[in-house]
Amino acid sequence: MNIQSKSKGLIKLEKKIIYIKGDATNPIAKGKKIIAHICNDIGGWGKGFVLAISKKWELPEKEYRVWYNSKENFALGKVQYVNVTEYITIANMIAQKGTKTGSKGPPIRYQALEKCLENLLIKAKENNSSVHMPRIGCGLAGGKWEIIEPMILDILVKNNIDVYVYDFL
Repeated sequence: MNIQSKSKGLIKLEKKIIYIKGDATNPIAKGKKIIAHICNDIGGWGKGFVLAISKKWELPEKEYRVWYNSKENFALGKVQYVNVTEYITIANMIAQKGTKTGSKGPPIRYQALEKCLENLLIKAKENNSSVHMPRIGCGLAGGKWEIIEPMILDILVKNNIDVYVYDFL
């Protein structure tokens, strides 16, 4: 979404995150779309947003498990892309260390998320895709949106990627 602001007689268009009440597995934009979400680094898939993904498509979970078991390039900061339709790709982003809060804090790893978002930027530009997501990292991963939102703005939105964040009804 573009917002006009006037500064010394000039009109500057500022892109913003588009917030939507709805289901991130049912993205609203036209054209190619990437649905991004956070996964853990221990091969666990069974709680949170992944349940909505698995309910709609079997392949993202299947491919995540194959990736985990292969151990090939499966690490914090890495992203796996799984095409589920001609226009929708799921981005399995490894940005969560384990599944429990411990002495090092909640499972979210902001540095890994930053790497994932940088990778996502490249993929979105290559495919001319918009990006759709729930409030990534703020559920089971224990992250804070006030830290994650500026990362999304700096990495994706400022680079002209349309980003839609869904708050489930």
